[in-house]
Amino acid sequence: MSFSDDEIERYARHLVLAEVGGPGQQRLKAARVAIVGMGGVGGPAALYLAAAGVGTLRLIDDDTVGLSNLQRQIAFATTDVGRKKVEAGADTLTALNPHVSIERLAERLTDTSAARLIEGCDAVIDGTDDFTARFAVNQACVAANVPLVSGALGRWSGQVGVFAGRPCYRCLTPEAPPDAETCARVGVMGALAGVVGSMAALEAVKLITGAGEPMTGRLLIYDSLVGTARVAHVAADPDCPACGAPP
Repeated sequence: MSFSDDEIERYARHLVLAEVGGPGQQRLKAARVAIVGMGGVGGPAALYLAAAGVGTLRLIDDDTVGLSNLQRQIAFATTDVGRKKVEAGADTLTALNPHVSIERLAERLTDTSAARLIEGCDAVIDGTDDFTARFAVNQACVAANVPLVSGALGRWSGQVGVFAGRPCYRCLTPEAPPDAETCARVGVMGALAGVVGSMAALEAVKLITGAGEPMTGRLLIYDSLVGTARVAHVAADPDCPACGAPP
């Protein structure tokens, strides 16, 4: 797989990295990454993956852009209010890097649609704030053996984890908390979304290129209010409803 002169200049800072170089950049160009939810996490992640030269980005979201989104969802502009997020996001990503192919799926990911929506992907980034969708995409990734990068945020804290096989996301969160909070209910610091989304994109790049050590089976928890971070190891749950051993 060859690069045009434009691509060689565009990705020059990747090409000189020993951990990426030409082979890693070729793997990025050949890859397809699904982004579930073009919100606070998915938007920044999509921007950095497009800038990195991921060949195909599959945007999955049935929502439209609202004015209150713009405080943190940086893939959109004021003129995008009322548009489908996948359409507005695709325009932004194409303007950033015309070498990237954008697949626009303006539909909700559910238990019945998840497997179809992530089919053919090399990695999936989940930036949704709905546990039903999180469990559905996790189950589909486990079944398809596709690595899942999970990003979440609320108020001043965020987390990023990578799940590939076992342990999976439901080993960490077996059931939806009864008092599950959303950004709309509790608020969120806008710049935090950029931090978490960028970290999710970085983990996807590492998974694709083979650079470094992805946070597989680990969860990074970041408290932006005090500027601290810690890493928790996620143990495989033998009774996990998604990846546990069958009876």
